Amino acid sequence: MATCNAPQDKYNAVWLIFFILGLGTLLPWNFFMTATMYFRSRLRDPSAEVASQMMSNGTTVGVDTQSVLESKFNNVMTLCAMVPLLVFTCLNSILHQRIPQKVRITGSLTAILGVFLMTAIIVKVELEPLPFFVITMIKIVCINSFGAVLQGSLFGMAGLLPTSYTAPIMSGQGLAGTFAAFSMICALASKSGSYSISVCYALINKMFTSICVTWTKLYLYDMKWHDMTLHYIAHVCNIWLTAFSVCFAFTVTIGIFPALTADVKSTIANGSAWDIYFIPVSCFLLFNIMDWAGRSLTAVCLWPGKNSKLLPLLLLARMLFVPLFMLCNVQPRSNLPVFFSHDAWFIFFMILFAFSNGYLASLCMCFGPKKVEAHEAETAGAIMAFFLSLGLALGASISFVFRGLI
Repeated sequence: MATCNAPQDKYNAVWLIFFILGLGTLLPWNFFMTATMYFRSRLRDPSAEVASQMMSNGTTVGVDTQSVLESKFNNVMTLCAMVPLLVFTCLNSILHQRIPQKVRITGSLTAILGVFLMTAIIVKVELEPLPFFVITMIKIVCINSFGAVLQGSLFGMAGLLPTSYTAPIMSGQGLAGTFAAFSMICALASKSGSYSISVCYALINKMFTSICVTWTKLYLYDMKWHDMTLHYIAHVCNIWLTAFSVCFAFTVTIGIFPALTADVKSTIANGSAWDIYFIPVSCFLLFNIMDWAGRSLTAVCLWPGKNSKLLPLLLLARMLFVPLFMLCNVQPRSNLPVFFSHDAWFIFFMILFAFSNGYLASLCMCFGPKKVEAHEAETAGAIMAFFLSLGLALGASISFVFRGLI
């Protein structure tokens, strides 16, 4: 009887709101990640610039023109992003009943917006490399700490609604990276400083929609009929393989992207504009487009099935991407030779790498809640989200090893 009296989602307004919220959940981190060229340019050592000029004049050979801060930026940035994400995902699952949902969502959005306003201001401020590096890492920690609370709260909100409302969140998250990469390319083409400001408008819009959705009749209705129970140990026993699979998927992905892939240099640019756009297009934009395509494919295709042993085997096979990208033209390097020097190899590997990440990881997230009883699906989804965050943190840590081997 309760189901018969449930209000309808007219014009799919709630679905659209969740899509926008999903887009904004990963938008802040993607704006930082895709802007690595800007951040690293602020970390260049003046002495390295002199060495670079000497190399171009033919008076010095074999000088590493990257400062320590510049060379380690991608690895440290990823670690400062993924560890707080894991920690605050755990804290949100523990404290979510003590802090009102509206406070968690609106408070997180406000804090993230404040960090990006600070970023837009610092663009105009001259800072030495070390203070700039420290401030940037603190901002990344803050962005991902509040982002973890926001993401956990958003999935909790969607869990109170029918299961179809989780799909727009995943789709929106997949589009976030593409939007950020495209914005960076537009900023490079126009040489404007609107890159940081654009995310502020997105977050303001996101804050408005989050307030709207909390007052949606459909959401208020399902809140009354919701009864959550937590039996984490029993759930992990049922979904341990799927949870491990999604953890492993993101360990491999973050171990490579962007710590290795952002340091690949074009061998065919020869000083052309492609040298500027190679990483924004071939690394960030291409990865996010193909990742989004893989995520979207799960809406119409769920192969292999939830009980198939092929899914974890396919995820294990993705380890092949580690040596493949290591043997691309990652610079600087001191140990391994360059085997796949042409840009086409890197682009080909990136297409397979990104698409497989989006498709296989999304399959794991879809199958996890389906391996338990219907009333336990939300808890299983929370456990899957934790192992996803764990994979991100492990990948950030192991990226140092992968980069050091090169």
